[in-house]
Amino acid sequence: MPHSITLSKITWSTPDGHTLLSDLDLTFGAERAGLIGRNGVGKTTLLKLVTGDLVPQAGTVTVDGTLGLLRQSVQVFADETIASLFGIVDALDLLARAERGEAEALELADADWTLEARLSAALARVGLEAAPETPLASLSGGQRTRAALAALIFAEPDFLLLDEPTNNLDRDGRRAVIDMLAGWRAGAIVVSHDRELLETMDAIVELTTLGATRYGGNWSAYRARKAQELAAAHRDLADAEKQAAEVARTMQTIAERKARKDSAGRRKKARGDIPRIMLGAMKERSELTSGANARLAESRQGQAADAVAAARERIEILQPLTVSVPPTHLATGKSVLKMEGVTAGYLPERPVIRDLSFAMTGPERVAVTGPNGSGKTTFLGLVTGDIQPWQGSVRRFTDFAMLDQRVSLLDPALSIRDNFRRINPAADENACRAALARFMFRADAALQIVGSLSGGQLLRAGLACVLGGATPPPLLILDEPTNHLDIDSIEAVEAGLRAYDGALLVVSHDEPFLEAIGITRRLELLGASLLRHGRA
Repeated sequence: MPHSITLSKITWSTPDGHTLLSDLDLTFGAERAGLIGRNGVGKTTLLKLVTGDLVPQAGTVTVDGTLGLLRQSVQVFADETIASLFGIVDALDLLARAERGEAEALELADADWTLEARLSAALARVGLEAAPETPLASLSGGQRTRAALAALIFAEPDFLLLDEPTNNLDRDGRRAVIDMLAGWRAGAIVVSHDRELLETMDAIVELTTLGATRYGGNWSAYRARKAQELAAAHRDLADAEKQAAEVARTMQTIAERKARKDSAGRRKKARGDIPRIMLGAMKERSELTSGANARLAESRQGQAADAVAAARERIEILQPLTVSVPPTHLATGKSVLKMEGVTAGYLPERPVIRDLSFAMTGPERVAVTGPNGSGKTTFLGLVTGDIQPWQGSVRRFTDFAMLDQRVSLLDPALSIRDNFRRINPAADENACRAALARFMFRADAALQIVGSLSGGQLLRAGLACVLGGATPPPLLILDEPTNHLDIDSIEAVEAGLRAYDGALLVVSHDEPFLEAIGITRRLELLGASLLRHGRA
């Protein structure tokens, strides 16, 4: 019988009483299902309910099969090694003693002579070369993620539960995870914003405040279906607005007809050719009819207005953010940045970047790529002036703004509005509010304290404050902008960057993101003395 995970009538609320999941029904089988949704909608909570780390307040979770969970961050304990992560320390020790001739006959019956080969195969599937005794503390964050994923593959569970598995991985690491899942034939539930990874899924499950909706097929199939839903929503809005206009015309006709009848009644009354008692009865019938018509018209008008509001709300949910950004007036071919013979690092005997020369002109869009540890963060520090070169020179010929993963140019103690006014002192209140509204911070949303924002809101606020002013900086520098963002937030960021006419310098491993923002050239860092230039 096939293995399955079933969630039936699940309800779960946060400790402060906020309902996150309500009456949720979902079933997963031997398929690769991508679980998507906005930050804070309950994706990680759903995984914890499946694993039993959380207990639903209502409903049941039924798991038929074994589970293997990969969390967003891999915790490392003292003295933990690759072998202990795989749970094979004792089994490897037995093989070592057997090879030395020290194992007893009864022990040899339990020896797994395929263990080392299976261990190597699991590590190879995620592109990691490491000995069993390698301490996890000696690995980078990306390498730890690969090791943890290899341990899951080694255990051969019936279901993989992966929470943002490609976060913090370089290009090779992302490709290893994508290839592994493409060949996975058991069940998998993958929480991810990585659209390239989501292309390998058999189904997409979208989690919203309204519940969960399953879409058959991969990410492209899901987007095509959503485009159809958006087109249908626009048609529904047009129909609702047409109906509302018809109701308004009907009400106007009724009002005009009543006015004519009232005028005729007043003229007859003035002539005195109708008995008073008949005038009273006519007036009462007219008032009753007018009142009933008014109530019917008001009811129809209210229903039409509700239909229009519902259709507009559906479009706002389905349609990604589109923004307009003031021009930077950066001239084509103008020098923006020039680095000549730059060598830099943190330890004198170990340069991170050596003899690097690089030039950038407007309005180029350059992606800086390379494996973890190749010097991308150091490169950005040199560009911004936070790191000084040991040798060579770095010259900047225009104003710039840097948005790192923490968006540290914003003051976390201030509101979005106050940060905007601080960064754009010449802007008045109306210009400030209009700029923030273009990035979906309308009315009270603009008064949110920056320190309370989610990752997606934080980056969107940073873009609003930098790009929303009267004259945005001609050079914008971004460091892994899509890490930890939900897909709606990524698409909002892409929309803002597409509308920007300045020069872009972007560190990112997210290929769909780089394609969406129109990268024109690449600088690939390969180590202290290696680099590669290329057109996108």
